[in-house]
Amino acid sequence: MTPETTTGYPEPAGRRYSNIYLVGFMGTGKSSVGLRLAERLGWAFCDLDSEIERVTGETVSDIFRDRGETRFRRLESDELRRVSASPGTVVALGGGAFCSEENRRVTAETGTSVWLDAPLDLIMARCEGDSSRPLFGDRHAMATLLDSRRPAYALADLRVAIEGMTVEEIADRILALLHHDS
Repeated sequence: MTPETTTGYPEPAGRRYSNIYLVGFMGTGKSSVGLRLAERLGWAFCDLDSEIERVTGETVSDIFRDRGETRFRRLESDELRRVSASPGTVVALGGGAFCSEENRRVTAETGTSVWLDAPLDLIMARCEGDSSRPLFGDRHAMATLLDSRRPAYALADLRVAIEGMTVEEIADRILALLHHDS
């Protein structure tokens, strides 16, 4: 029998579920869904990009501009290792974090990864005009970047196609998949 949290939702069981990592492209709702999922489970929530900003005192865009993507990715891996040491955390990874083999290893060793999959049209609609996203570009650039990242996202433990779903419905689906998988 699967233990339940104080909220009445099934608690994912076993070491495999010590953390939940939401992965996927920018604009797929990782932070919104992660926050809701953490609330439902009674777990902590961490937005990895926000954590990097808190620790460095710089925005992700500023780090990209001033230090470059390579330095940002190193900071991202360092922070992921740090937050992964706290069981019972839902972590929203940045869009490129799961493309790193090192980061995928950390997530596999400390929890379950869930890919929030969305079509390009939805991503474009959600991200257009958001200047906080350093890699956001025109439709062609976004399609190219998304296509280059899909093979890494496909390595996630679970996949949820989010088009047409609310944050609540996505959280419900993840909980159902985790409960079924345990």
